[in-house]
Amino acid sequence: MSQILEQIATGIIGGDIQGVEKLVQKALDEGQEAETILQNGLIVGMAEVGKRFKAAQMFIPEVLRAAKSMHGGQELLRPLLAGDKAGRAGKIVIGTVQGDLHDIGKNLVGMLCEGAGFEVVDLGFDAPPDKFTEAIKTHQPDIVAMSALLTTTMRAMGYTLKAIEEAGLRDKVKVMVGGAPVDAEFAERIGADGYGHNAVSGAEVARNLIEAG
Repeated sequence: MSQILEQIATGIIGGDIQGVEKLVQKALDEGQEAETILQNGLIVGMAEVGKRFKAAQMFIPEVLRAAKSMHGGQELLRPLLAGDKAGRAGKIVIGTVQGDLHDIGKNLVGMLCEGAGFEVVDLGFDAPPDKFTEAIKTHQPDIVAMSALLTTTMRAMGYTLKAIEEAGLRDKVKVMVGGAPVDAEFAERIGADGYGHNAVSGAEVARNLIEAG
C-alpha cells in the first residue's frame, strides 16, 4: 500500500475529518484511481475501526467520528465511482421498523456496511412494511436489514418480512435483523437469513450473506 493510502486509513481510525478529505484529494491529484483510494484507504481504515470496536478498544463516539471521516472522503470519490459497480460488496436497504424511533444502532450498522464497501439505502426510522417493499422494487438490493430497539416493535420485523413475501420479493433479497431485544432464535423464528448482535457483527453478517450467495 502506498504511503498516502496508509495515511488515509490512519486518518479514518483517528477520526480526522478534514485531514482525510485533504488526503483523498491529494491522492486523486497524484493520479490514484478512485476505486483504489476507496478499497485500500477508506475501507481499510474502517475495517480496522470495526476490529477495534469489536475488541472494546474504540467506542461509539469514536466510531461515529471515524465514519464521518470516511463519508467526507467518499463524497469526493462518489462522482468518479458513479455507475461503477465493480468492487462494491453489494447493496443494502436498511431501516428501523415501524413504531420504533431509535436509529443510532441502525446508523452505525449502515456506516460500517458502507465502510465495508456496500452501497447503503437508508429508510430512516419508523419505516412501515410497504416502505421496505417499495425500496426493494426501486433499489433492487441484495440485502434488507431491519433494526428494532424495543421489544414492542420486534413484531414489526415479522410483519415486514411477511409483507416482503406477499409482494413476491422474498426470493430476491436476503433479510437480516438486529437490535437490543433481538436474538438469533427470534431471527430464525420469523424466517430471517441472518442476525447481528451488534453493529460490527451486522456488517460481518452482511458480508457473509453476500459470500454465501
